[in-house]
Amino acid sequence: MKGCCSNGRRAALALMLVLGVLSVSCNGASPTTTAMFGVVSPNEISNNRAAALLLDVRGGARKKKSRTGSLNSKTVTGKKKVGAKKAAEKKPESMGNALGDWYNQIPRFTKIYVNMIIACTVLGLLLGEERAQSVLALDPMRLIYGLELWRPLTAASFLGKPSISWLMSGYYLYEYGASLEKAYGPAEYIVFLFTQISLLTVLSAMLGIPFFTQSVITGMLHVLSRAMPHQKVKWLVITVPYWTLPYGLMISDVLQSQGSAAAAVPHILGILVGHFYQFNRFVWPKTGGEDWLRAPDFMLQKLDPDAAIKNAAKESVNKALQKRKRGKGKKLGSASA
Repeated sequence: MKGCCSNGRRAALALMLVLGVLSVSCNGASPTTTAMFGVVSPNEISNNRAAALLLDVRGGARKKKSRTGSLNSKTVTGKKKVGAKKAAEKKPESMGNALGDWYNQIPRFTKIYVNMIIACTVLGLLLGEERAQSVLALDPMRLIYGLELWRPLTAASFLGKPSISWLMSGYYLYEYGASLEKAYGPAEYIVFLFTQISLLTVLSAMLGIPFFTQSVITGMLHVLSRAMPHQKVKWLVITVPYWTLPYGLMISDVLQSQGSAAAAVPHILGILVGHFYQFNRFVWPKTGGEDWLRAPDFMLQKLDPDAAIKNAAKESVNKALQKRKRGKGKKLGSASA
């Protein structure tokens, strides 16, 4: 009996000793141990409860979870902002995407022409100056007897090595070409380019000019300027009528070449061939002449169906007006027979 009591006392003392050690270790835990194992002392628990009780008594707000991300996409009333989802999904546009968008919005045949300019420039850099001249330049003998039919196209697409002048000429070609194609349609633009390149091939072969890309650019500008000749446009730092721009480009190139008259020849050729197209396409038909430079019907139907419908309606109206006959009027006061 005494042995059982002594054993029970010993077990109770051992249990009290273990509980005492645990309570001492929890109360005296270091900050490092608390953070590592998540041990919280009773003092901290009581302090947190007291602070919460004080906040409830004085009406203070407890610290809540941050909701900044959700508030930015909501209005004052709590509703979602219009377009908040699109704004979140929208990514910053890179330079590559901007160039891609610009390239995609270029009209179809102006884009082909720009690609030809780039291809001829790269080919000229790969071949070198002398070999590029022999392969890309306009050579009447090789064109006629050698059937090197690409030479008029390359002569109209080569601007030399990349430089500031190359960059400005390329920009002018894109700007004026895109404006013409948008204004008159792709079918009329093809006829315009075919007319310009054909006439410039003949004139350049007679004058011994190997490349005439600058003449094509001046021809584009001349046709555009004659559409609105008296409109005021800004050139450099002055305001001039639109029809004077081709001559302004010619004067600026002559000044850059230190007064050489040879720099004016490509611009003079461009003005001549541009005026040939503009007169025969827009002026001559109004005087009763035949509109022989108009794009064929099959090209209009294939490339520009809307323009084909408009032209058909216009022709039907003209035919109806031509068939209409006016009778002779009677003089006032004349007696009827």
